[in-house]
Amino acid sequence: MTATKPSRMSIYLLAGVATSNSIFTECKVKLEQMFQSDGVEPAIHVIFPYGDASRSLVRQVLEVKSDLSNRLTAGRIGGQHALEKIKQTMSSERLLLIGHSGGGAAAYQAAKMLYEQDQIEDFRIVQIGSPRTPIEPKLQERVSYFHSIDSLGKLNDPISRIGTWGGWSISKYAMPRWNRMKYAPGYVEGIPTVGGHADYFRHTEDYSDQEAVCNLDKTVDRVRGWLKGWV
Repeated sequence: MTATKPSRMSIYLLAGVATSNSIFTECKVKLEQMFQSDGVEPAIHVIFPYGDASRSLVRQVLEVKSDLSNRLTAGRIGGQHALEKIKQTMSSERLLLIGHSGGGAAAYQAAKMLYEQDQIEDFRIVQIGSPRTPIEPKLQERVSYFHSIDSLGKLNDPISRIGTWGGWSISKYAMPRWNRMKYAPGYVEGIPTVGGHADYFRHTEDYSDQEAVCNLDKTVDRVRGWLKGWV
């Protein structure tokens, strides 16, 4: 009997601003184990759309701002940079982009451009602790968004408050009303993490809860749950 050959998937981890080169080291290991156990052979790449921690913070922040809009005139600097890297290395027809902070905005813009250029059809985007980037309705179900919450379930990551998903909803017989989730990702969930914005991928005891579950495990488990049925 011939063994089933594992399916392949190109996975990209996109960092935000002022990020160390080691941010995704343990995350890559977890993802490789997760996908291989699901019968998928992952090719995982790390992209720094705005440069690493050695680059000017002010310049990086301005570049992230260019990725927070769907206007045709937007620069989408991080998205363009990510797009180039993906085109150079993508080795399968299935694509998963996981972006932290500003990297989540760049991930969406890069995937959107690939889709509009008919370069990719089967893809998913995961935004973690990212600014709120408006998602086009036709792509909303392909995008998930995870943010840190405190013990009371309240959002406690200040970066997740930046930007907006809102827009005006207009019906034929009613006054226009503001819908704060009109352009939101199709799935939004809070993660009770230890620490703050920079700590979603921490795996040491200092970043574990009372049940000894670390932030990284929580983050990867949420991503896995959302991807169930697609992987």
